[in-house]
Amino acid sequence: MDMSNPPHIKPCGDAALVIEYGDTVDAALNRRVLALDAYLARHPVGGISETVPTYRSLLVHYDPLRLDYADLSAALLEAAAVSGSDSATGTRWRIPVVYGGEYGVDLAEIAARHHMREEEVIRRHSAGIYRVYMLGFMPGFAYLGGLDPALATPRRDDPRLETPAGTISIGGVQAGVQCLAAPSGWHLLGRTPVRTYQPGREPMFLVEPGDEVTFAPIAADLFAGLEARASAGEMIAEKVQP
Repeated sequence: MDMSNPPHIKPCGDAALVIEYGDTVDAALNRRVLALDAYLARHPVGGISETVPTYRSLLVHYDPLRLDYADLSAALLEAAAVSGSDSATGTRWRIPVVYGGEYGVDLAEIAARHHMREEEVIRRHSAGIYRVYMLGFMPGFAYLGGLDPALATPRRDDPRLETPAGTISIGGVQAGVQCLAAPSGWHLLGRTPVRTYQPGREPMFLVEPGDEVTFAPIAADLFAGLEARASAGEMIAEKVQP
């Protein structure tokens, strides 16, 4: 553990606590979070029911009838001291995307806002290698870091009440892959036929924290066929590595 920046523990209700590693979006902090999460999976503590990794913290749910807050806090700090920052190498996925038009209704606006051609926005967005920092907001929604700073855009002032499943969006310095139809205040650049969340599939979630994602532009006339194949259970996303 980096003793110059030790984690801090805070209560989160009467049956959970959070161990925080910092207050910034940083890959090094996220690796420490995931390393601790993996360590606890290998060395389970009786009474812990669930762990939830985030950008820079780990939420730990526990049974207060079995575990005392102070004892659990001490155990977590000890685990953090030995877990280090070496989390397992995740999988890199290549996800096909149709950009613009009805699939990405904000592409033209984003291009105009940043004084770029639409093709330049697509080039910059699809050139990135995005880290999956966490899943949240809805089942399987991947919060991605690694957006080209030139594309960073504040969230919309007027959120939409519904955006389609598979939407590829940006908000602030983050990028995302929307797994279900839902409201959103992010900017919609495109859409993928890939099902990042599919109940009944094993695994249910395509990506996990620590994975990486790249986006591959495809023609609009390919979308319907790929979507049908994905709905039938075929894996459309390509596993690039490992």
